[in-house]
Amino acid sequence: MLAVFNKTVAKCPEELKNVESLGSVCSLKQDVLIQHFSSIHPNALSVNLGSSGFIAFSSDKQNPLLPRAFSVVDDIFCLFNGHIENIASLKQLYGLTKTANEVSIIIEAYRSLRDRGSSPADHALRNIEGKFAFVIFDSSTKSTFIAVDADGSVPLFWGTDSEDHLVLSDNAEIMQQTCGRSFAPFPQGCFFTSSGGLKSYEHPRKVLKAVPWVDGSGQACGSTFVVSEEPKIENKQLGIKAAMPRVGSDADWASHI
Repeated sequence: MLAVFNKTVAKCPEELKNVESLGSVCSLKQDVLIQHFSSIHPNALSVNLGSSGFIAFSSDKQNPLLPRAFSVVDDIFCLFNGHIENIASLKQLYGLTKTANEVSIIIEAYRSLRDRGSSPADHALRNIEGKFAFVIFDSSTKSTFIAVDADGSVPLFWGTDSEDHLVLSDNAEIMQQTCGRSFAPFPQGCFFTSSGGLKSYEHPRKVLKAVPWVDGSGQACGSTFVVSEEPKIENKQLGIKAAMPRVGSDADWASHI
């Protein structure tokens, strides 16, 4: 799978950028990237998101145990790779029919967070049991929602092209061609939103620390992120212990995604 988002839609972390990176291109101005993806996956489907970017999907050469899926529901586009183990309980939780699959569950979970906002995103993600990586683009709000399971079981890379647009793919070779060395694996147990940036859903009260990442050939690329033992900066400055804040049942978490 492949997704490219304009920097006005999704601002990538500065730590992903490698100032010594060479050979990266502007993925939104050149069709080379789509052509290359299609050469690897001849039956690939690509969707132009206008000024927001584009996404591309193919089920070709996939791991049968971790299949890819793509769906669009009410202007919510979702690329999904993996397998959900507790699919039955999630169907019940979100009031979905028996025919609902993994990608429709992810879309409904996102829509529930966006429209009702009755719980934080980390709660919804911790409810998902299995191996997964997904990328959501909501064209109604021009926003993204991206996550990988707690073990990083499904490969997903993210990086920045020559004009700081966000690029995501499960193919490291595509990332290298597009981003040069300004890319790294998407951090496990984390999620990224256009409004809130990168956060850990496994440890939501802790900060993430950037760690330099070296690829398989020994080249220094961007940074990956790990959970720091320090509590969130604002809590530390205020002298507040790291704990889930007390909120009423009507608290609105929608602005946090």
